[in-house]
Amino acid sequence: MALIDARAARVLATALLFALGLGFFYVARHTLFAFLFAVFFAYLVEPAVSGLEKWTRSRAMAISIIYLLLAALLATFFFFVGPRIAHEAQRLTQALPKMLDQISSGNIAVTIGVEHGWSLPTIHTAQGFLVSHREDLLKIAQSVGIHIADIAKNSWLLIVIPILAVFFLKDGAYFAESAASLVHTKPQREFLDGVRSDLNQMLAHFIRAQLTLALFSFAVYGAFMALIKVPYALMLASAGGFMEFIPVVGPLLAAALILLVALLTSFPHWIALLVFLGIWRLVQDYVISPRVMGRSMELHPLAALFGVLAGGEIAGVLGVYLSIPVMASLRIVWRRWRTYAEKRRFGPLNEYSFTTEITPRQ
Repeated sequence: MALIDARAARVLATALLFALGLGFFYVARHTLFAFLFAVFFAYLVEPAVSGLEKWTRSRAMAISIIYLLLAALLATFFFFVGPRIAHEAQRLTQALPKMLDQISSGNIAVTIGVEHGWSLPTIHTAQGFLVSHREDLLKIAQSVGIHIADIAKNSWLLIVIPILAVFFLKDGAYFAESAASLVHTKPQREFLDGVRSDLNQMLAHFIRAQLTLALFSFAVYGAFMALIKVPYALMLASAGGFMEFIPVVGPLLAAALILLVALLTSFPHWIALLVFLGIWRLVQDYVISPRVMGRSMELHPLAALFGVLAGGEIAGVLGVYLSIPVMASLRIVWRRWRTYAEKRRFGPLNEYSFTTEITPRQ
């Protein structure tokens, strides 16, 4: 009798290889994220490249033209808008230490209370609360600074991602066919083709939808805050549009940042700003987002929240950005695998359909 069962040895070997693969991906996660963002960028410009390719008859020429047009568009934007954003950011950075001192000393409560007619006991209560929580507020400010530095540290991705995306745009079909050639059985090939098709559809739609939502937020934030003359309106609108890419928590952080800057700069109409932020969040989440995003990202809120928290623990800001598409990709693989397993057990089934999944009751 063999000391080690052959089946158990195969299971252990598979588990070990899987663990080694996870370990490798974790160690090389920053490089992996650069490639993932390059894939997202390739999905973003793919329709334009494919459309232009029909006219140029050359994919390389089409990619070159699209990149030149994007570079011209970005250069135009930063030429006209960039200096103003940079100027506002510089002014806010210079004023930030004084603002933080106003909060930690409680003087901000006195300023706001006098402007809005608070009673003297209310002002003293608010001032005492800020003074007693001075250390906590400083820790929060320090944490925010660390996260901003973390984002700046990954700015190299802005150069690397478009370069890597060129290879995915040019040879993406070849990469997919090479992966499919490793599978020889018909059921496994159907499973792989199904996963690839669903991922292509989901990722392409997700990236374009996220960009659309971010542009909507930037335009609406900028127009409203310029109308009521909020200080640093353009910079805050840019931050709001940028944070729209962060799932779940990004819009909340954007609203908190805008309101905080308004309070620290003694903006008199902060209540109207607060009402606007609440209304815009409802409109964005329940009117615009469902129509733009569609049903391609059908994730339960708990799954989305878990993905955001886990992504932040694993890879910080980059992990938060990638959490939702990664969770949606896992969902697609699971549903395709379930159909594949049932085909193996019971024979061919009807064509795979998203509508066959049991969904939570609304």
